[in-house]
Amino acid sequence: MSKFVKKWEAKEEKVSPPSGPLKPHIENAIRLIQAQAQRLEFASARLAEKDKTLFSKIVDAFTKHDRQKAIIYANELAEIRKLEKKLLQVKLALETIALRLTTVRDFGDFLHVVTPAISIVKSIQPSVLQVVPEAEKGFTTLSESLYSLVTEAGAGAGLNVSFETANEEAMKILNEAAVAAEQKIKEKLPELPEDVKEEVKI
Repeated sequence: MSKFVKKWEAKEEKVSPPSGPLKPHIENAIRLIQAQAQRLEFASARLAEKDKTLFSKIVDAFTKHDRQKAIIYANELAEIRKLEKKLLQVKLALETIALRLTTVRDFGDFLHVVTPAISIVKSIQPSVLQVVPEAEKGFTTLSESLYSLVTEAGAGAGLNVSFETANEEAMKILNEAAVAAEQKIKEKLPELPEDVKEEVKI
C-alpha cells in the first residue's frame, strides 16, 4: 500500500466542541483544511497522469490519421480536465479560507471568515466526493469543526450570524477560485489540435 493511500485512510481526529480561547480551535480548523487540500493535491496528481496518458493517445491517433479514435480520446480527456479544474478550484478556495483564518483578530472578524467557509465546504463537498470519495470523513469533520466554532464564537460575543451575507462571500471566493483554476489549467496543460477542439469542448 502506498504512503499516499495510507495517509488518505489514516484515522481522522475526532472534533470536540470548542471551549476557551479561539486560537487553538482556529489552528485546528486550519490543519483540517490543509489536510483536505493535500488530499485534493494527491487526487489532482492522479488525474494529471490520466491526462498525460490520454493526450499521448490523441497524438498517437493523429499520427496514424485515425481521427475518429482521436476524438473519442479527446472526449475522455475533456471529462478528465473538467474534474481537474473542479479539484483545483476547490483546493484554491480551501487555501483562501485557511489564509483568511490566519489573519483573524477578533470575534467579528472570525465570523466574517468562518461563516462563508461553512457555505463553501457545504457546496463543494458533493462534487469533490464524486472524485475523491476517501475525503468524505475529512470534509464531515471539517464542517463540524467550523460550525461548532461559529456557534460558540457568535454566542460568546453576542453577535448574530448572518449566513445570507456569508453565502454571498462564499460565492465570491468560489468564483475567484474558478477563474484562477481556469487560468492555471490553461497554462499547465497542452492544447489539442484545432480540428479536434472544434468537436470537443474542453
